[in-house]
Amino acid sequence: MVTGAASGIGAGLASHFVSLGDRVIALDMDRGGLASLADRLASPNLLPAVADVTDDAQLERALAESTARFGHPEVLVNNAGTTGGPQATTLHETPPDVVDRVVNVNLRAVIRLTAAVLPAMLERRRGVIVNIASVAGLVAFPARAAYSITKAAVIQVTRTIAVDYGHQGIRSIALCPGMIDTPMIHWRLAQPTLREELRCRRRGGLLRQRRGQVLQWRRHPH
Repeated sequence: MVTGAASGIGAGLASHFVSLGDRVIALDMDRGGLASLADRLASPNLLPAVADVTDDAQLERALAESTARFGHPEVLVNNAGTTGGPQATTLHETPPDVVDRVVNVNLRAVIRLTAAVLPAMLERRRGVIVNIASVAGLVAFPARAAYSITKAAVIQVTRTIAVDYGHQGIRSIALCPGMIDTPMIHWRLAQPTLREELRCRRRGGLLRQRRGQVLQWRRHPH
């Protein structure tokens, strides 16, 4: 199962897994984006599931319907995320409802969905939880308070899963990509001032405060 699968990283991951012959539940609130993905892949191994990850009722319904067809996920990729948009800046300047939205999408949904798939994984004594965090979870980005805080928390969630369930066959992985050209950041790149700011940060070496590890996905036989 891949969340946020209608575009960007999620669509790329879903496409890759389908190309390997895996069955993929592609979950997203963007019905049109999922339809485009399904048309592009034209594979019976892709199952679009429309749901907002912050809506418990929608999530439960999507899980029940998709697992009835494809079975319980052996791999969960918590990829759905949001920056919070133009209003999400420094801590005191970000409206409370925007903070809540970022926390609900980036953190609460990760916890909620992981908790929902863990029982079946524990019964099988195998499973993989992949959380898409961010470099912003390692190095706080200026004027991106809610995003940086929630991505740091996602990394800790990953550690917690490893500590609690690793001895029961559950692997937990956090990936921390840098900035990638996806629809989530297009609003920033469209603004000349912000676009130049991002370029200056890259030249100034902000992201070099931490050296990330490149992890290669390997399929393991059961």
